[in-house]
Amino acid sequence: MENTAVKEIKIADLSDDNNLIDIAKSLDEYSDNQILKLCSALTDEKLSLIFTQADVSSQRRLVNFMTNEKIIKTFTFMPKDDIVDILGVIDIGKAKELINKMKEGDRTVINELLGYKEDTAGGIMTTEYITLYGSLTLLQAIHKIKELSPKTELIDTIFVMDDNKHINGVASLRDILINDENKTLDEISDKNFKYVEPEMDQEQVALMASKYDLNVIPVVNRNMKMLGIITIDDIVDVMSEEQTEDVLKMGGVAKVETLDTKIWDSFKLRFPWLLVNLATAFLASLTIKAFEGVISQVVALSSIMSIVTGMGGNAGTQTVSIIIRNIAMGNVKLKDTWKLLVKEIALGVINGIGIGLITGIIVSLIYGNAYLGIIICLAIIGNLVVAGVSGLLIPTVLDKLHIDPALSSSIFLTTATDVLGFFIFLSLAKLFLPMLT
Repeated sequence: MENTAVKEIKIADLSDDNNLIDIAKSLDEYSDNQILKLCSALTDEKLSLIFTQADVSSQRRLVNFMTNEKIIKTFTFMPKDDIVDILGVIDIGKAKELINKMKEGDRTVINELLGYKEDTAGGIMTTEYITLYGSLTLLQAIHKIKELSPKTELIDTIFVMDDNKHINGVASLRDILINDENKTLDEISDKNFKYVEPEMDQEQVALMASKYDLNVIPVVNRNMKMLGIITIDDIVDVMSEEQTEDVLKMGGVAKVETLDTKIWDSFKLRFPWLLVNLATAFLASLTIKAFEGVISQVVALSSIMSIVTGMGGNAGTQTVSIIIRNIAMGNVKLKDTWKLLVKEIALGVINGIGIGLITGIIVSLIYGNAYLGIIICLAIIGNLVVAGVSGLLIPTVLDKLHIDPALSSSIFLTTATDVLGFFIFLSLAKLFLPMLT
């Protein structure tokens, strides 16, 4: 739906959830007056949908145009984990005011959720789920589900507990409906279910959900008592967030930096990584300096040696991207890399021969020297092998050292392909020097 003034949107349009989602995604284009009118036109329930779908900056704007009482009423239609997310991005003083105005039960839950780190299972879980005693018959369970479902986010998975309130199984709503109503929940529940503790990193939670194809994961304490659940929508959000974070880290950019970040804060976030890149650039420069004599005798070398490092960098980035992705999915371990190492070496040789021959022919024709073409062909083959090996080993070694491979791999990879690429190319040039002059 196109972004138009709120006063021009028909009331019927505001009753359509799809239209509301479109509005939420484009709130940054709305004027303050339009947002004020939107807050007045929508019911608390509809406004809660806008809140949950809007980005962080738009959530802050919405809070500024609503009274505390209006916000609290809107919160009643929202999952607790979404409320916690909003409280985490608005002014601290405002957040405290809102928490103090909540009902005691809600305030206790919110404070408990706020106590977990935001990137852990506890930080992304919601407390709206249904637990029932395993001794209940399926008929009794259905009555309980009908009673509890209006206030529950998830009803298609029921968590079954024993008399001590320890979770010992899960039952799907489908299984409850299709089985004999005189059976008990214990009889039909799955005892071999997956669960996490609240301190587990959210990326590991997402990995577990992907591995076992889970739509919901219970969060339990060490005594197997329920603390909350992580639903599929939260898992998808985590996957998207982690992917974005890895991409930013590979570029040496912090995930906390946005388009709205102040220039001084952006400087402090970026400058350290630029210094690291500068240090690695000096290593490549020193390698070139060591062969100044060769370059001075054959000026053509200076204009074509960047081809070698450029191709090495591109090939290495391909390998690094694949390896980091598989590390995140738990498919790559350092002890298993020797098998992949053979593949990357072979791939480097094959790709190197293909690219090297094409480059060598073109360079030979341009400069009228076949030996120059042979040199760059061999150098590309060598550097693509270096790129493949480096692209495999760097992220796996960093992961073994408990260093985020997405954060540092690109810097070390660039150093390897530049320094070794220049070294291979210029060493070959020195060897063939009599044929080049």
